Amino acid sequence: MIRIAAVGDVHVDSDVLGRYRPALEKLPDVADVLLIAGDLTRHGTVDEARCFATEFGGLAVPVVVVLGNHDHHSDSADDVAGVLTDAGITVLEGSGVVLDLNGHRLGVAGAKGFGGGFAGACASKFGEREMKSFVSTTEAIADRLGAALRGLDCDVRVALTHYSPVPETLAGEPLEIYPFLGSYLLGQAIDSAPTALALHGHAHAGTERGRTPGGVPVRNVAHPVIKQAYNVYQLLTEDTGADLIAA
Repeated sequence: MIRIAAVGDVHVDSDVLGRYRPALEKLPDVADVLLIAGDLTRHGTVDEARCFATEFGGLAVPVVVVLGNHDHHSDSADDVAGVLTDAGITVLEGSGVVLDLNGHRLGVAGAKGFGGGFAGACASKFGEREMKSFVSTTEAIADRLGAALRGLDCDVRVALTHYSPVPETLAGEPLEIYPFLGSYLLGQAIDSAPTALALHGHAHAGTERGRTPGGVPVRNVAHPVIKQAYNVYQLLTEDTGADLIAA
């Protein structure tokens, strides 16, 4: 069994320091790894990244993150990622990592993701250069996520994104902004590999549970949705694959 703690949208700045740490110190008792689904900071500054590293670094379990749209706001995403990496935090973007946990190999593939919408109400790569660029961005990110998932040599795969791969976990958000909260292309990427669980954030007013068209369980772990420092998801690993058995 692999126990995965997950949260997103923690939006750390100096005034948040100490808020999560008491619960994080208890992680080894309840989880084997912590996955964070983007929006680690408020405005994507290096100072905020240092605050995040102080709050979420140096834990007794591995910490794996993707960046979110807030982490890109100050156009310093590379510097933010560098601060986190220096603190021992694994930052994924169209890439993956394999962790040996309890004798099982957990593979995590991560990407920020991007918008575009979902079947029946999605953007298309047609018309203005700006629209084609918007959709092409999502296509490229989804392609890298899918390749990273398929390339993992592991016992069980988890997809980690900021933007949502399905519309179900957006329920509660205004329909008008669904295209800016996720894309069906991320769901297709997740379904391209035998993925056991997909985690995302971004939708603060959304719903926790959904499922890809291919049947992969999806969980919106944005902090305003789960309303606690993290949720824990248990994956039962067997020879035939892995099943989500509890949340």
